[in-house]
Amino acid sequence: MLQSLGGPFGAVIVKDGKVIAKSANKVISSNDPTAHAEIAAIRLACKKLKTFDLSDCIVYTSCEPCPMCLGALYWAKVDTIYYGNTKADAASINFDDQFIYEELKKTLDQRKLPIKQLLREEAQQAFKLWEESGMKTEY
Repeated sequence: MLQSLGGPFGAVIVKDGKVIAKSANKVISSNDPTAHAEIAAIRLACKKLKTFDLSDCIVYTSCEPCPMCLGALYWAKVDTIYYGNTKADAASINFDDQFIYEELKKTLDQRKLPIKQLLREEAQQAFKLWEESGMKTEY
């Protein structure tokens, strides 16, 4: 945090009582808005464990995960998340993600960010090829 990498956020991932990965928020230092501490820690843990499945892992974060990080933690299949600060605490220091939670409750046509479907038939071809490929790995 004191290095101004991206805010007062950190995350640690533990498996079998051992620290597998830890990271601070790196949004500013990397110019990457997805470089939240939890995302960076997930990437490090997956690389170290050589898997995309972090079952049996526990995550400790300095703050309640934002919607993006929470989604990533679900995809990573972690067992438990422990956090220090709440999202209200984060909002009090101008890290307010409540608008994202509100946007997710809306239908696509009601959201501030335009989301429009196009070329569905063409896009479905990729899904069909993947289904039929025999190379399918579900996660």
